[in-house]
Amino acid sequence: MKLKRRRFFLFGSLTTLGAGVISFLGRQNSNYTYTAAVANTVVSAKPKTKDLLLRFVSVADTGTGDRGQYSVARAMTEYHSQNPYDLILLAGDNIYTNGEIEKINEVFERPYASLLQKGVKFQAVLGNHDIRTDNGYPQIKYVNFNMLGRFYTFRRDKPGTACAKSDRIQFFALDTNNNADWKNQLIWLENELSRSNAPWKIVYGHHPIYASGVYGNNPTFIKIFTPLFQKYGVQLYINGHEHHYERTKAINGTTYLICGGGAGTRPVGHSDWTDFAAQKLSFAAYEVYTDRIEISGIDTDNRIFDKGIILI
Repeated sequence: MKLKRRRFFLFGSLTTLGAGVISFLGRQNSNYTYTAAVANTVVSAKPKTKDLLLRFVSVADTGTGDRGQYSVARAMTEYHSQNPYDLILLAGDNIYTNGEIEKINEVFERPYASLLQKGVKFQAVLGNHDIRTDNGYPQIKYVNFNMLGRFYTFRRDKPGTACAKSDRIQFFALDTNNNADWKNQLIWLENELSRSNAPWKIVYGHHPIYASGVYGNNPTFIKIFTPLFQKYGVQLYINGHEHHYERTKAINGTTYLICGGGAGTRPVGHSDWTDFAAQKLSFAAYEVYTDRIEISGIDTDNRIFDKGIILI
């Protein structure tokens, strides 16, 4: 893996982010990544910005119904009250331990009741625990997971819009499980990416491609996805499976974001391509603009512990 980058460091105080270090990472093909280390910034409402296309959040490995899941759900609800959003990417392991759909009230409907009542739409993918019951089919049918199949795509832009060809953000949801229909799925993914005219292309699935946790990198996925993402200009890949938060530097133009601290955590290390990693109960929030995506890692104390920006 080649990481060509130029670094510039600016030291100083950040009025809204707290004291920190700002680093500018050089061009990865057509993309730049800007990152800022933040010190316990409390989530607050942002001023309205005319060029904001979409605000959404992602979370994974949630479906326990225990205290950790409720803590993260409350933080997601608090963030919504300050910065409204209407989309959540649910990146797998939605129902522990064996994907039993009869647990849906305990592990999904009750923890996220407030967000569901506000009309927030969840778009789910299947994790390895989800396919243990009928290969995940009951979850695909479940209306509030809004799955259009085992893998599917949808487009978004301003709140309340979806599927319009003019929408500038396109999401590609994958089935990354071992028993997935890989042959047809990869043909479908390349076809959809090649046809897409969306400036922002975001792919998500359950399993990591790059990770510094218990499971680590997936060499097969690196060989498959890294060149595909580079070829078609995918700026962001989001996943769970590892129970931590981790954001990479741009790797051949793509940032990889793990948001698997939705109910529990496991230790995480640090790789040479890691920009930020933390063992925290947390979720990730994103603001998509015409020229950038702003990423925030948010913990159960409603504090922003990580901040990154992808520039198109």
